[in-house]
Amino acid sequence: MKADVYYNLHKHCLSVRHKGLVVSHTDEIALENVKFVVSQAGRERVLKEQKKNVHAFVRGEIRKMSFADCHAPGHVVKYNPYKYNSFVTEDETPVKGARKVVVFGKKIVAWGLEF
Repeated sequence: MKADVYYNLHKHCLSVRHKGLVVSHTDEIALENVKFVVSQAGRERVLKEQKKNVHAFVRGEIRKMSFADCHAPGHVVKYNPYKYNSFVTEDETPVKGARKVVVFGKKIVAWGLEF
């Protein structure tokens, strides 16, 4: 199932959205064929109002998480609307997608990055 995943600031967990509707909440999830999506209009609204809204998420195919997902070396990916207009790596290189991603709360670890 293809889904959008974002950190829910009110519930302090991940929200999983499918076809525009939130279908579940979880603390961790694994995705394949991932795109990192940022609505620039939503980001501009955050900057103007200084109030966060859902405008950035990880989109991909949900997959079963394996033990290897947690321990294989990957790249940390982050997003901060006040600093970046896209998701970035730890060295602040913009990233568009990834082959595989595991999200644990606010932490995103990715493999096979697409720049």
